[in-house]
Amino acid sequence: MSRGRDDSTAPSPSPSRDGDERERGSRQAVSYDADLGFFERLVALRQQGVPCVLCTVVRTAGSTPRKRAARMLVTADSQCATIGGGRIEKQVIDAARAVLQRPEAALATTLRYHLTRELGMCCGGEMEVLLEPMIPAPYLIVCGGGHIAQALMPLIPPLGFVPILVEDLEDLGNRERFPQATRILDSFDPRDWQGIPLDERSYVVIVTRDHQVDQGLLEALLPYDLAYLGMIGSQRKVKVFRQRLINKGLPVERLDRVYAPIGLDIGADTPEEIAVSIVAELLRVRAERRRASGEAGGRSRLAGSCRLPPEESEPA
Repeated sequence: MSRGRDDSTAPSPSPSRDGDERERGSRQAVSYDADLGFFERLVALRQQGVPCVLCTVVRTAGSTPRKRAARMLVTADSQCATIGGGRIEKQVIDAARAVLQRPEAALATTLRYHLTRELGMCCGGEMEVLLEPMIPAPYLIVCGGGHIAQALMPLIPPLGFVPILVEDLEDLGNRERFPQATRILDSFDPRDWQGIPLDERSYVVIVTRDHQVDQGLLEALLPYDLAYLGMIGSQRKVKVFRQRLINKGLPVERLDRVYAPIGLDIGADTPEEIAVSIVAELLRVRAERRRASGEAGGRSRLAGSCRLPPEESEPA
């Protein structure tokens, strides 16, 4: 698999030689200067793609530790500012982190507490706190810069995905061909996709020009708990790949998560039609994940979603 140039270390595209914007950004931990304001911290979290919950006191009555408009940011492992400390803050933080456990179905909600009767605090007043999830849009990583990718990329941003292109040839992977891409990565090795979360925040489409690259990508990405992993190819190609990977010891249950051949079966033939079928499948999977997350409190995988054909011996 190709290991491309390291053209940038920023999380967003920056010009490199000849005005090209292909890059391999470095993963950076969330960090703040001590004097950053509250909303600057919120912007920093958003820019770094970190899910968080904005907790705002919207109503108080009687004696309370903080008054209306007090705010706090909560992430999975940190908080910024305070809405008053004590049990009320602990309750809100726990509720916010429960929301973050269900990002697919995260909705704004209001919590209401009587500080004495419900929480045993001596203040005696009441507080209402609005929880607003700030969940970054999911990534759609398109591997390959050919005709299907060109037809697919313009469809992605209006549907709420962040489009990222992976292509190791400059002639195929460049800003002129893919102006919609927020990033263009020049390596087919996922280890080089620094700054890209290979988890349930990401959907990956494999549509490269080379079968060996397709298989290498599939093998490299199978260990990750992606929201979606789909691959272009005929039934025969998919069966051959499946058997090869089983022979190499990859777990069948991982292969069962792959959508291949990619796209809903709508009789697609042209690159434009195939792109539409892929988008339709992505939207269906996202909707099912949202529904499953809301109903099951965070269940992240779809039972029975296997699209890979059953095991079959590789042809001689």
